[in-house]
Amino acid sequence: MTDKSVRINGHDIEVSSLDKVLFPDDGITKADLIDYYLRIAKVALTYYRDRPLSMHRYPDGIDTKGFFQKNAPDYFPDWIDRVRLSKEGGEVDYVLANNTATLVYLSNQACITPHLALARADRPHHPDRLIFDLDPSDEDFSKVQKAASQLKGLLDKLQLPVFVQTTGSRGLHLVVPLDRREDFDTVREFSDRLARYVADHDPELMTIKKTKNQRGDRVYLDVQRNAYGQTAVAPYAVRARPGAPVATPLRWSEAQAGDLGPRQYHVGNLFQRLGQIDDPWADIAQHACSLKNARKRFDAMKTN
Repeated sequence: MTDKSVRINGHDIEVSSLDKVLFPDDGITKADLIDYYLRIAKVALTYYRDRPLSMHRYPDGIDTKGFFQKNAPDYFPDWIDRVRLSKEGGEVDYVLANNTATLVYLSNQACITPHLALARADRPHHPDRLIFDLDPSDEDFSKVQKAASQLKGLLDKLQLPVFVQTTGSRGLHLVVPLDRREDFDTVREFSDRLARYVADHDPELMTIKKTKNQRGDRVYLDVQRNAYGQTAVAPYAVRARPGAPVATPLRWSEAQAGDLGPRQYHVGNLFQRLGQIDDPWADIAQHACSLKNARKRFDAMKTN
């Protein structure tokens, strides 16, 4: 990409500093980042549309601290969709990445990693995702895989559909698609009960302790993202780590493979992967479910 302006979705987008290196160890430039999001948009936008987005920006590359930005700046063009949502003490104008042009614009702003709300903009207090974030305390990824298997076993017993992705960082996300009947407080309470139940059955492997000095070398089952205003890394988002790893949806057989690593897929091999297999999350919306029956099954399980 050498032009200083690209036309996408009928919008002329000025791009700048294309040769700026964002990933110093790999020589990956801003042009490479823009090209990645331009190419992945057809797949990724399925999960991004109508979902409030927070930007993790690194204008000087990943060796700098970077910053999170939720509010869309005034200089963002009018054609970028937004939604105004309340927060404690005020309001936030979130970006909605509803088209390819928006993804390209954000990547030109050095937004390396988009993070998405667990609820869509039209019903912001009713999530359509329940997420378990499996966060290891060390680099032994096999522990994460084992914890994921045990958690999936419980979800299967409760007849809840569950999808999995690498985070592109250290762990895995297990995602249950919801039909938006319950509000965040209800979903959060149930996810906490499930995490506590699994951790109690294998306390040497898993914990729900929030503070790192209480976790030891165990996998932390984090359900904190199941709350209004919280976000999770977007599917197919690039992470600000050496190698430009990508948060990648997986098949369950892949998630349990002995040679899987949390950063196995990256901007250099992701499109080869998608050329060989279909997107594992392509039908996630068709599995949206209520937690009502699962809650009854869980209560019955605990009393037996």
